[in-house]
Amino acid sequence: MLDLPFNHTVCLILITVAVSLIAFSNQKLMSRLIFWPPAMQRGQYDRFITHGFVHADGGHLIFNMITLFFFGSVIESFYRQYFFDLGFVLFYLGGLIVAIIPSYLKHKNDHQWASLGASGAVSAVLFAYILFEPWKLIFVFFIPVPAIIFAILYVAYSIWSGKRGNSHINHSAHLWGAAYGVIMTIILEPRLIPHFFNKLMQLPF
Repeated sequence: MLDLPFNHTVCLILITVAVSLIAFSNQKLMSRLIFWPPAMQRGQYDRFITHGFVHADGGHLIFNMITLFFFGSVIESFYRQYFFDLGFVLFYLGGLIVAIIPSYLKHKNDHQWASLGASGAVSAVLFAYILFEPWKLIFVFFIPVPAIIFAILYVAYSIWSGKRGNSHINHSAHLWGAAYGVIMTIILEPRLIPHFFNKLMQLPF
């Protein structure tokens, strides 16, 4: 029998979808998992991670999980060689934490502010992927889009979505997550810098 490695990307997607769907109809659970700065004073530091497993609505959830599905497996194959096969999971969770820290420092005394969603970690995965294959085509609603163009659109959508109203979607986390994904991946493999620029110069059209 073929011994296939357990897919951590799919596992993260399934857990996130399950928790988010339950939280949509369970306000008590949503309130406990969402990132809310005053909770830190109660020692609930797990919210640095749990906020990434709940989402504002179905569109927010679907967009993040589709992005993670498209790009997660490639980055997982790179990171699994580190930390005893848990490198990708640690990279992903690290993205959740690093992406939310600047917002926490800004809003730590603001009882009206809260944040949720996996976008910080998903941005980390997406922008790490671009270092490998910036012009790789993916199909978004059956439309072929290069990865680097999708990344720009993803950030633009994230900022627009975060400004629509009090949805608790933290658009700055997308940008910090992207920076984390690029920097951490380059630290582990510096040769990706010339690789990226070489790939970028190889225009597919």
